[in-house]
Amino acid sequence: MRNLLPFAISGLLGTATMNTLAADLTVRVEVPRLNVAEYHKPYVAIWIEKPDQTFAGNLAVWYDLKKRDNEGSKWLKDLRQWWRRSGRELQMPVDGLSGATRTTGEHSMVFSGDKGVLAKLPAGDYQLLVEAAREGGGREVVKVPFQWQAKNEINAKAQGNTELGQISVTVK
Repeated sequence: MRNLLPFAISGLLGTATMNTLAADLTVRVEVPRLNVAEYHKPYVAIWIEKPDQTFAGNLAVWYDLKKRDNEGSKWLKDLRQWWRRSGRELQMPVDGLSGATRTTGEHSMVFSGDKGVLAKLPAGDYQLLVEAAREGGGREVVKVPFQWQAKNEINAKAQGNTELGQISVTVK
């Protein structure tokens, strides 16, 4: 029993150290109210890119999940940048990634640093991209630079012009 104690203690310390290194990413996306005759909720893709603009991973895709025979997925290609980077390679819906379109207002999502794409993301500089496209409307991409796994909390924001409002990223 005495010989197992150092391993148990080092195992606990190793777990504690790993948890302090794991960061969480909070993303807030504002979908503005537009003064148009016929309003449609936007399709939205949220993903991370490296500084050289290569794809690092998907965080969320909002689209019309309720259409029969997954018909809503055929309009995902209107999210042009996201579609070219990774969308065309996916078979939607994707568990933990895809969700229903959202109405106007601010929407907040928290992504755990020890799960999904963030678990494999090395520390460094990145960009969060949010792209929105709306039927009968426009298309817009907003980029928010951020640093992953910095020593201090990181808060970054960018403002959209039409289809998106304020986008903010918090890394804790």
